[in-house]
Amino acid sequence: MTKVAVVLAGCGVYDGAEINEAVLTLLCLEQQGASYQCFAPDIEQMHVINHLSGEPCPGESRNVLVEAARIARGNVLDLAAARVEDFDALVVPGGFGAAKNLCNFAVAGAAMVVQSEFLQLARAFHQSGKPIGLICIAPVMAAAICGEGTRCTIGNDAETAAAIGAMGGEHLDCPVSEARVDTQRKMVTTPAYMLAGSVAEAYGGIGECVKEVLALV
Repeated sequence: MTKVAVVLAGCGVYDGAEINEAVLTLLCLEQQGASYQCFAPDIEQMHVINHLSGEPCPGESRNVLVEAARIARGNVLDLAAARVEDFDALVVPGGFGAAKNLCNFAVAGAAMVVQSEFLQLARAFHQSGKPIGLICIAPVMAAAICGEGTRCTIGNDAETAAAIGAMGGEHLDCPVSEARVDTQRKMVTTPAYMLAGSVAEAYGGIGECVKEVLALV
């Protein structure tokens, strides 16, 4: 059975992993016959957002690993324990946590830095010839992981696409129901909630992303 490492960036669209995307990713993996283990970095979130008001919570802090456990029903391991040799592929759901906790794209844009522990793991997957799926905003890290010229999508947002280009990637427009595959680098990306207006729309593209990742194993 194909085994996939799934990296979560916390819990909640504005400051962690997008919950619908994360759950749909796990569902699609199960539906397509793969097993998985969730991981998250044992670090503090960039900040905490009140998801009712959308406003930051001054003075409050949360741990990415502890928050990710909410989605994984407690079955999540410290990212430091992830070993490439134990898995066939890597998948990363989106949410602002991918752009705030796994990297700092949300504040630094094209000058972003990827969190060192995650970057080391993701590059190890790439260097081992194992496929990687990045969902929603997570593809902004594609070129940092796989190198200059990596082809990816975040949908059709011109500003984000331009930032991907400035970081050495090649952006491909993509509808919400599809995924884009860089077969040379074994990188698969899909827009999900960069475009999705419903859970059903996000499900379609995430299903395609998972299918293409598993096909590359």
